[in-house]
Amino acid sequence: MAKPRSPKGRAQRTHERLKDEYEAVCELVHRNPFELLVATILSAQCTDVRVNATVPGLFARFPDAEALASGDLAEIEEIVHPTGFFRNKARNLQGMARQLLADHGGEVPTQLADLVKLPGVGRKTANVIRSVAFDLPGLPVDTHVGRLVRRLGITEEQDPVRVELALNPMIPQYERGDFSLRLILHGRRVCASRKPACDDCVLNDFCPSAFAA
Repeated sequence: MAKPRSPKGRAQRTHERLKDEYEAVCELVHRNPFELLVATILSAQCTDVRVNATVPGLFARFPDAEALASGDLAEIEEIVHPTGFFRNKARNLQGMARQLLADHGGEVPTQLADLVKLPGVGRKTANVIRSVAFDLPGLPVDTHVGRLVRRLGITEEQDPVRVELALNPMIPQYERGDFSLRLILHGRRVCASRKPACDDCVLNDFCPSAFAA
């Protein structure tokens, strides 16, 4: 098979290959949009493994926006302490819950513009919620996604928003979230930052960085 010559061609070939390698699964444990929102806020500068170990206790104590909004901040801080930056995260969680109650009847909104107004929620988190919780178009760009698309010669953009906007026209809108999830899994398992396992990579026949990254 001929190598794709354009960034769009490399994006589409990557999408096709990774479909065969990974089920598009978000590794943050959650049962509903609210739990995913909380877990994603906690995942900032923290591993999914650590977040998944923390959230069961948090949700047992504060199962919904109403409980979290009225909870004791010190108790929230104590529970989320293992995820790092616990004071800021606790404030964001409680502020998010209060804003959900004030503006959205306690429910997680679906629109990007509404999500990014919530404390602790940036564009990446908003796209996670849209794509994973609601099956809506959204392409979260984290460090793995950014690193891989640059190595693959899909875009040279460094800013996550610019990366997202460059990728969006290349991937069918309702597959963008799955594309992101598979890139993240590939980045964690194969295309590591410091020592990518190019010998084991299903993209190595057309990746311009293969065996050189």
